[in-house]
Amino acid sequence: MSLTVQRTIAEGIGCKSPAKINLFLDVVGKRANGYHDIQSIIMPVSLADDINIEITGGAVQTTVEIENGHSCCDFRLPDSESNIATKIARALQKETGCQKGAKIHITKRIPVGGGMGGGSSNAATVLMTLDNLWGTGLSGDRLISIGASIGCDIPAFIIGKTVMVEGVGDIVRTMKVSEKCADWWVTMVNPGFQVPTADIYTRYDSVLTSSRKDINNISFALKTGDFGQAAEGLFNGLQDTVFRKYPLIAVFAEALSRAGSEGVLLCGSGASLFGLARSEAQAREVEARLNRDLGVDAWTAVARLLPDGVMVAHGPLEARV
Repeated sequence: MSLTVQRTIAEGIGCKSPAKINLFLDVVGKRANGYHDIQSIIMPVSLADDINIEITGGAVQTTVEIENGHSCCDFRLPDSESNIATKIARALQKETGCQKGAKIHITKRIPVGGGMGGGSSNAATVLMTLDNLWGTGLSGDRLISIGASIGCDIPAFIIGKTVMVEGVGDIVRTMKVSEKCADWWVTMVNPGFQVPTADIYTRYDSVLTSSRKDINNISFALKTGDFGQAAEGLFNGLQDTVFRKYPLIAVFAEALSRAGSEGVLLCGSGASLFGLARSEAQAREVEARLNRDLGVDAWTAVARLLPDGVMVAHGPLEARV
């Protein structure tokens, strides 16, 4: 297994845990058990939480702190027992019979409950790091299977690259992406509140979703590095539902577009939004204009797209779990 490690220090090992954006997200069906089938393209970005892990004798404990200036993350943080990082570490213990433990410390920069996959990314990073540190040496398929048992977005983060996700998140495969995409940036904004994912899926009605798009359009744009086609091909089938329930998010989307973003889209089920930019300079100019135009103290960030990711799972990079 290969993992990008930020640093090795006396207290433990530090890693980056990246956020993600959905460049395409469509709900294509609903199962008898209530779960929805989706089709999505997920790409990691450079905005990341920091995770420090120290190996201990047997117990697993997770602590979380908020980096200064990131107040939109500072609400309803889970305690150690309910934190997804603790849950996945214990799932690895159960799967392998490992008797080792860990102290996990997470510094949050990714908005909590903002549709950017922060919790799932934390879980994937912890799982892959502990598999290495504990010496459990699981295959990529087994890591993905453990991840899927905890959360539907975790397999995508374990693979760690641009992926197409189908089913209920259980079918994940890597995509061919042009090197040009690594030069693209995003400006992100969060209104300062969470959007419950389950509620949005319950409210979702495909009949009311306008301007449906074909995933092949943006897939081809990413493969060729065509920025204009990628911006045009952005699609999130949940966006209309979220905008109807939370009109303020729609206002933020309009402001992001007016500020100069060439393609604006909801992150997952919200509440965060992103706007595509051709360069870092453009993304930062959009951020500056957005902050002036909104007239409120909203959370904003600028990040680079990471089509090749920052984490790579060993074993097959295509799996059905």
